Amino acid sequence: MNPVPVDQAIDALKAFPPTKFDQSVEVIFSLGIDPKQADQMIRSSVSLPHGVGKSKRVIAFVPTHLVDAAKAAGAIKAGGQDLVEEVEKTNFTDFDVAISSPDMMRFVGRLGKVLGPKGLMPSPKAGTVTPNVADAVKEYAAGKVEFRNDAGGNVHTVVGKVSFEKQKLTDNINAMVNTIRKLKPQTSKGHYFKKVVLKGTMTPAVPLNVQ
Repeated sequence: MNPVPVDQAIDALKAFPPTKFDQSVEVIFSLGIDPKQADQMIRSSVSLPHGVGKSKRVIAFVPTHLVDAAKAAGAIKAGGQDLVEEVEKTNFTDFDVAISSPDMMRFVGRLGKVLGPKGLMPSPKAGTVTPNVADAVKEYAAGKVEFRNDAGGNVHTVVGKVSFEKQKLTDNINAMVNTIRKLKPQTSKGHYFKKVVLKGTMTPAVPLNVQ
């Protein structure tokens, strides 16, 4: 199948046989980057115009005086060294995103072996190490999308649910494509968007024309 514009790709996706659950819709980018080069890594986060239809479980590493604000913003757990110790001792990873204030990172750093392999380590690049913890918790709990390239130079991103109306999916997909486009490393040579596809959790992939 030849690459098609976003609106046609959404029509094709919605025409596949329905499933018993509301599938997530993903855009997968195969990028012309060298993942071994630190300056060509793609890692960031984006709040899509219409969210992704799923709230996220967020924890926050913060000093004591910010614990209540982080919980009020939607964190399922918030704490300082006590929370670091809990994660370390119990291998607690039953959450989607960890946010940390910059001053807590000297303690959170030792959780690298627990959180690192699961991609849950807070990072300034992804916006998860920030002085504005409550704002970040609110955004991520509402479904802010964090993404990073894998070892093959691909980026998998969720952009909504199959049940979303067409215009909302169109807006979200375009916002995601523009976000990835702006992150093109200056040292990346040749075609940046080598291949981009749209797919549901259980559907075939539909090639997207995003040039």
